Amino acid sequence: MAGERRMSRTGAPHISQGGRTPPRAARAGEGAERASQPAGSNLAPADLYRLMTWLSPAYPVGAFAYSSGIEWAVGAGDIADAAALRRWIEAMLAEGAGFSDGILFAQTHRAIADGSAARVIEIAELAAALSPTRERYLETTTLGRTFAEVTGAAWPCAALDELKTIWVGPLAYPVAVGAVCAGNGILLAASLHAFLTALGSNWISAGVRLIPLGHTDGQRLLHALEPSVVTTAQRALAGTLEDCASATFRADIASARHESQYTRLFRS
Repeated sequence: MAGERRMSRTGAPHISQGGRTPPRAARAGEGAERASQPAGSNLAPADLYRLMTWLSPAYPVGAFAYSSGIEWAVGAGDIADAAALRRWIEAMLAEGAGFSDGILFAQTHRAIADGSAARVIEIAELAAALSPTRERYLETTTLGRTFAEVTGAAWPCAALDELKTIWVGPLAYPVAVGAVCAGNGILLAASLHAFLTALGSNWISAGVRLIPLGHTDGQRLLHALEPSVVTTAQRALAGTLEDCASATFRADIASARHESQYTRLFRS
């Protein structure tokens, strides 16, 4: 890309790797090398620990407060049981927000690993613009901002610090998480799979509370969604920003109508 800003020792804007402070020569490429390893490479114990922490329901970003329109869908009768919830979430993963967020995550991870500030800005701008409704926009940007604040305070990361200097606009959730994973040198394939698993798990959690369903039904749904998560991750890894799209129009309508819903348990 013409005029693109990249890693530099001269003080120019750049994205560096890792939250530690190894020697300058290693700092420029060590994290990128680890993060770009093949999907079959072993995940370091520390990386697994961080992924499980950052994408846990207990991580204080407030994800439990959002249903991505599922609350309205339950109220409207679109989702009345576990089977309907499964079909809804499978569509969201394969053809909706899950797939687009997966691409945004993967592209951010690669841009951070490559040290391309211009590319990160391009992705961040698109991620903020893609939200189909005001509620979904507030959801992804609130989660993204909170994730960056909490992680920056508890898990200092040079890449996250530099992201804040080059992008001052609204920060979408997949961009924030993708940047932190790449900045810590965590493998792209593993971190993307964990991100999509957490996304689907949060949607299931919302459905379990709203329909309602038992916790065992929720675990059955998690099991059933495993192939969808795997397939979506593979497609997202192979996709480009031009592939970001959504065909889940009913979910977009649900999100728009949730804003004026009379009784609400969730923020979206």
